[in-house]
Amino acid sequence: MKLLSFATLWQNNATWVIFAGIILVVVPFLIYYLRIAKKDHPKGLIAAALSNMGERFGYYIMNAVLALFIASKFGLSDGKAGLIYSVFYFGIYILSLVGGIIADKTQNYNRTIQTGLILMAAGYICLSFPVFGWEAAGDGRWWGVLIFTCVALLCIAFGNGLFKGNLSALVGKMYDDFEAEEAKKGPEAAKAAKDKRDSGFQIFYVFINIGGVIAPFVAPLLRQWWLGVNGFVYNANMPQLCHQYLADGTVTEKFTEQLGNSIAAGAAVPTDLAAFSSDYINVFNSGIHFSFIASVIAMLISLTIFLCTKKKFPQPGKKVHAQSVEYTAEEKQAMAKEIKQRMAALFAVLGIAVFFWLSFHQNGQSLSIFARDFVNTKALPAEIWQAMNPLFVIILTPIVMGIFAALARKGKPVSTPRKIALGMLIAGLAYLFLLIYSVASNYPSGDAFRAMSDSEMVAAGLAKAAPWVMIVTYFFLTVAELFISPLGLSFVSKVAPKSMLGLCQGLWLGATAIGNLFIFVGPIMLNAWPIWKCWGVFLAVCLVSMTIMFGMVKWLEKVTNC
Repeated sequence: MKLLSFATLWQNNATWVIFAGIILVVVPFLIYYLRIAKKDHPKGLIAAALSNMGERFGYYIMNAVLALFIASKFGLSDGKAGLIYSVFYFGIYILSLVGGIIADKTQNYNRTIQTGLILMAAGYICLSFPVFGWEAAGDGRWWGVLIFTCVALLCIAFGNGLFKGNLSALVGKMYDDFEAEEAKKGPEAAKAAKDKRDSGFQIFYVFINIGGVIAPFVAPLLRQWWLGVNGFVYNANMPQLCHQYLADGTVTEKFTEQLGNSIAAGAAVPTDLAAFSSDYINVFNSGIHFSFIASVIAMLISLTIFLCTKKKFPQPGKKVHAQSVEYTAEEKQAMAKEIKQRMAALFAVLGIAVFFWLSFHQNGQSLSIFARDFVNTKALPAEIWQAMNPLFVIILTPIVMGIFAALARKGKPVSTPRKIALGMLIAGLAYLFLLIYSVASNYPSGDAFRAMSDSEMVAAGLAKAAPWVMIVTYFFLTVAELFISPLGLSFVSKVAPKSMLGLCQGLWLGATAIGNLFIFVGPIMLNAWPIWKCWGVFLAVCLVSMTIMFGMVKWLEKVTNC
């Protein structure tokens, strides 16, 4: 009985236990990074990082559940829900290019960032309303609700475009000014300041992930609470089964099997299956709608931090305009040649970034579907696994920074382009691991696996994966991310012409957008093929990108001096 009670306690409270444990782990790291940023880096870094952390917290609440939420709310297939997710993700990053152009043209980065935060808050307010209508699809309300949801997502995407790249541009300018000031103290101080840029962007990136590690718990915990209030229990399979029943009235073996796992202990098994299906879908998704209120609050906190500290941030456009009048014709010609070389190097790295983000952002697509369908998630919702990535970022960043710093002290520094190439190799290891595990487990396609009842799975010798599979996968992907994403931001800040800081950061995010536009192919492949083939495609993408990047390393190091 004691073992049974413990198992029941874990089943009902695992999410809360893990959430509390993560908080205990994150707080010391937060203090550690604050001390480093305050001691060795520009004064505005902490303010920018905290503002970004608040915005990312609100964003990742939505991002952690978006693809699965769209599927469960509207009864869409994983492929169609994934397409909406991909277009939204594309919009977030391609609009960062627009946001960079606006900031460079107006030379008002602060106002552009403020407007972005306000637009995002408005989008989250729209998403927080639990508007439903699928049970009356014949009168057109279903499409109206979907369009309303997409408009809210567009508002968030445009606000993010105004905010994201421009704040990174300001951080890059902080380090330009910091390096210039330190250079006045002598060559050694100048070199030490230059070496701090990569680590500064890694610290900036850690604060993004502090918001990201907490956020994935918000929607599942609110959903779990709201389901309990209404006499239901979380069951990842049930929304799809309910939509299927409402569509054709068919009671499958799996529906009957999962019905008892979806109602509170001691509750009577429902006899009106249509009413149960409609109620379960409504309650299941209402809790997620309520979680977007937390996103609104996070946007307002981020805006407050930014408004209170914006005087610490440089304004790149204004300073460059003041300096440009001093250039001679010969200097301008030399600068034009250098700009051309730097932009060529930038676009070369952007091409590699496209394929990294295509592979990495499967965390919200095929990896979420894999966690939902192929991993034992009775105690933990599938969305929670996305918290592993930012948690690993927080824990592993000082280790990665320490390794690079130790190599630099030994006279063997690793250039930024070489780090990015190594990152592609490590990302490939994540998919190699999944490929080997899926082959060993003899997993079929996602569609075939979902259609099996428990008894059919036992007869076929199939079993759901243990949670450690997701932990190992996210470990490799996170290490790869630390080699590519923050260092990519740093690389852009190094090579970008001073009058095009916002535009070039927008180009980096634009490359991310192109990769995101095609991430929907992950769920399509996973559901159509034996899933090892899906992982094989992403493995090939990573290895080809790595080979190309290593081939360009020496040229990139020469052109960019980094």
